[in-house]
Amino acid sequence: MPPLTQALIAVNVVVFLLGQVMGQVLTRWFALWPPASGLFMPWQLGSYAFLHAGLTHLAFNMFGLWMFGGELERVWGPRRLALFYGVSVLTAAAVQLLVTSALGNAAPTVGASGGLFGLLIGFAMVFPRRTITPLLPPIPMPAWLFVTLYGLLELTLGVTGSASGVAHFAHLGGLLGGWLVMRYWRGQPPFGRPRR
Repeated sequence: MPPLTQALIAVNVVVFLLGQVMGQVLTRWFALWPPASGLFMPWQLGSYAFLHAGLTHLAFNMFGLWMFGGELERVWGPRRLALFYGVSVLTAAAVQLLVTSALGNAAPTVGASGGLFGLLIGFAMVFPRRTITPLLPPIPMPAWLFVTLYGLLELTLGVTGSASGVAHFAHLGGLLGGWLVMRYWRGQPPFGRPRR
């Protein structure tokens, strides 16, 4: 496993174990709280991505980080992956804060899912024809199609309010952040003309 991917997984696991010992203290200070809650602090824009609501939440996110982050780190190296992942996490936080503020929601957001969704779109743009077989339904499909369908599902669930308690707009924000970074690196609109 490449070093940054390994380090990110290790930090997430350690923080989760700390949370089991410390209870809600970590959530109070490091989850992403909407500004209206009175609990928001600037560092939460990044720290929320290292907290998880439960073991299943942690396991799925770390599996995705290993699967997609490891592949991208082998291509990009740790510095480029760190930048890409960081922008995805921050964009996910910004979109989630905009939506929760507009809806008057005061619940905190936790989890690496926003960064993971950035990795998903990065993977689909680097390896568009690589086959992915999701757990449900177990139908093999190219990466670009998998990410497109997953993004549409997240948008639908977010707009309809289905599966409450899931930060669908943070996921969409992560997709947006990853997509924008890829467009920037490739010199594509809105950042410039494509490089030849």
